[in-house]
Amino acid sequence: MAVLDDLKTLTPSQRSAIWASYLGWTLDAFDFFLMVFMVSAIAHEFGTDVKTVTEAIFFTLVARPFGAFFFGLLADRFGRRPVLMIVILLFSVFSIASGFAPSLFALFVIRAAFGFAMGGEWGIGASLVMESIPPKLRGPVSGLLQSGYPSGYFIASLVYFLLFDLIGWRGMFMVGVAPAILVFLIRMHVEESPVFAERAKKARSNPFAELARHWKMALYLVVLMTAFNFLSHGTQDLYPTFLREQHKFDTHTIGLLAAVMNIGAIIGGIGFGIWSERIGRKRAIIVAAVLALPVIPLWAFTATPLLLGLGAFLMQIAVQGAWGVVPVHLNELSPAAVRCMFPGFAYQLGNLIASRNGPLQAGIAQANHGNYGLAMALVAGVTVVVLIGWTAFGPERRDVDFVAEAKSEALA
Repeated sequence: MAVLDDLKTLTPSQRSAIWASYLGWTLDAFDFFLMVFMVSAIAHEFGTDVKTVTEAIFFTLVARPFGAFFFGLLADRFGRRPVLMIVILLFSVFSIASGFAPSLFALFVIRAAFGFAMGGEWGIGASLVMESIPPKLRGPVSGLLQSGYPSGYFIASLVYFLLFDLIGWRGMFMVGVAPAILVFLIRMHVEESPVFAERAKKARSNPFAELARHWKMALYLVVLMTAFNFLSHGTQDLYPTFLREQHKFDTHTIGLLAAVMNIGAIIGGIGFGIWSERIGRKRAIIVAAVLALPVIPLWAFTATPLLLGLGAFLMQIAVQGAWGVVPVHLNELSPAAVRCMFPGFAYQLGNLIASRNGPLQAGIAQANHGNYGLAMALVAGVTVVVLIGWTAFGPERRDVDFVAEAKSEALA
């Protein structure tokens, strides 16, 4: 394959940057999705209902744009590599701290702190990779990078399958310290972005002035990422709760179906990322989103584990297929001077707007006699239509040479 031949031309440092960023997002998502498997158990321990516990997911999502902005500014000022290490250490610490929460309120505070740290990882990791590799590999690597999100969900589902009945929800969060090991890989093998090195030769840009100058693009990307986040969180976050509360499946069945779902997500993310190099970023997003519509009845309204698993597998091929294009699309559309802060902040602001998804879907389900399938189907259907329309009328900017762009600015 041409893609494999192109990947073989990468330097060891470029390969390390790809793997470090992929694993960072994988382990970040792993820590985040541990929470979605724990909702029912936490509600039982603290004597409350599922809807109340989903507020923990809400607080995590609310804090993420603040982390994206803060750590993005640091990475644009001091470099991608050192700030990425700090972010990974922080979200690992807050994940393990979640297991020691003495009350539901304390858990909310800790998960908000976790979200603040988590918010910085995606933008920094994506810019580090996209600035370090040849333009022709951005699409395939974008798909790989974004597949780290379902990869993390997949690992969380396996840990739930294997360990939850043995160690409980508190023990599950203790496992979340594992990502800290990745810091040593970054420290030993990953070099700084060549684009950052070029930009360091010129005067620093004012990040607030850059945001103001590119406000139309910022607004477009925030709306785009709001739709994307409603689509992903609306089809993933309450899926284990849907299986447990509505279908009364046991731990092993839930873990297995979640794993199957995320295998589909990984296939979709990588496949559409590669395809976006041929058909374009916008077309790849639209095709993937369109494919989700006919799958909704199978995914949300069937009853057997086999059909539900097939529906979840196909749904996430579509959802994460669209998402596989996001890292490269946002980086190509972002201003060069704030490429760490800008895409991450837009992504996480979209997350902020979509952060009520969990309580929203739980509320719809409760109002309809516990029908979580209906709640997920409504959110997914509406979001797909919005995403298709907004993407179709938006901009696209492919194959720009980030290093040459930085050099021309440095000489200006």
